[in-house]
Amino acid sequence: MHGSDERPVVTRLRNRLDHELFAALQWKRRLALWGGGVLVGLAAISFAQASDYAFAGFRAMLKVSAWLPLVTMPAAFALLAWLTSGPLKATRGSGIPQVIAALDVPDAPYRDRLLSLPVVLAKMALTLFGLLAGASIGREGPTVHVGAGIMYSVGKRLGFDDPKALSRFILAGGGAGIAAAFNTPLAGVVFAIEELAGTFEHRFSGIVLTAVIFAGIVSLGMLGNYAYFGRVAADLPLDQSWLAVALCGLCGGIGGGLFVRTILLREPNPASRNPLARVAALRARWPVAFAAGCGLSLAILGVVSARFGSGIYGTGYAEARDLVQSTHGAAFVFGWLKLAANILSYWAGIPGGIFSPALAVGAGMGNAISSLLPHVDTAAVVLLGMGAFLAGVTEAPLTSAVITLELTANQSMVIPILAVCLLARAIASLIAPVPVYRAFAQRLIDEHQRAAAPAPNPKPAAPAENEEK
Repeated sequence: MHGSDERPVVTRLRNRLDHELFAALQWKRRLALWGGGVLVGLAAISFAQASDYAFAGFRAMLKVSAWLPLVTMPAAFALLAWLTSGPLKATRGSGIPQVIAALDVPDAPYRDRLLSLPVVLAKMALTLFGLLAGASIGREGPTVHVGAGIMYSVGKRLGFDDPKALSRFILAGGGAGIAAAFNTPLAGVVFAIEELAGTFEHRFSGIVLTAVIFAGIVSLGMLGNYAYFGRVAADLPLDQSWLAVALCGLCGGIGGGLFVRTILLREPNPASRNPLARVAALRARWPVAFAAGCGLSLAILGVVSARFGSGIYGTGYAEARDLVQSTHGAAFVFGWLKLAANILSYWAGIPGGIFSPALAVGAGMGNAISSLLPHVDTAAVVLLGMGAFLAGVTEAPLTSAVITLELTANQSMVIPILAVCLLARAIASLIAPVPVYRAFAQRLIDEHQRAAAPAPNPKPAAPAENEEK
């Protein structure tokens, strides 16, 4: 009788040990994700510090002469366009579309072209060169690309060759990248689910959360618990919020949607009356010369902006931070000039993201709108402008709201920021129905499918006529 009582206990114990929590394969995957998260965190921190040094080098050049970018910037943009026109084409742009395309197309050679370690290292190096040249680009999108590439390589090296398993590694790396870049762990999870995956699934969310935690531990351990733009105690009473939300949501949605339509360009067509199609045709025909022209135009804008006491070069972090902290009296035109600088930098096709520059544009927009609302806290309207413009550009309202709140460690404006992001996203979707990262990713996928399609068989030659006939 005693032996029969022990049998169910042994059976239950064996069943417990057979659970996936104790499975060797699952532990191998967990260790891979934890180690990959640590590597992504270290890479993101190193990239951030190197970016600061690179842009400091550009600022040092400006101190020598504010006119030097008129010479150096066209040459740098042309060199970057030439370098990224061949095997390094995958390093162009933000990097987030490459991650989305890799998730959507489970083809191993295609994923290698987009996410291999050489591509990741080149992405970092060329983005740093762009910041050294003064381009109006960010490092956060490239950090997502770098994080996804690192995690993809870790997964492959440890034997996770199944496309679905590698998709989870890519997704986790992208989320960890955005979390470590901004020191915003919650935003990293939300971004991976809302923007990269485009869906919510419990296994994906758990995998992303694991990688984000370890990337966040590295960031906290090395940099401390800091807010990207500093802690902002702005508040917006309910009776004042509706007009500020309406104005910022409207401007952010329209501005973000038009920005997306502008950087997407149209199909190259020199005969078209649409100016964007003509711009696309010029870029397709003379990419290096076109990039040089973009660099020259940006340098001219920089000289103009300096007359107003504002800088439009680089990520725009310093200007956005000062606006949020109400320590920067930026000119009314700062947002417009920064927007034009972002467009020129993206048109050039050089490596670099749009996250930080978009936040700077939104901060400038909010600062301008605050002049119409003299009885409302300026910092609060600047925060609304940042969230609204970012939501209008990315059409990811939840990610935009969470990033805006985490960047400033602000908990008192949750409802107004959520509302303004939803409003801006709704308006932007009327102007640009497809979100910007999805649109660029679809172009990458279409290029891949055209290249992989078999060439059409030539028609057989007609038989020669019989001369005797």
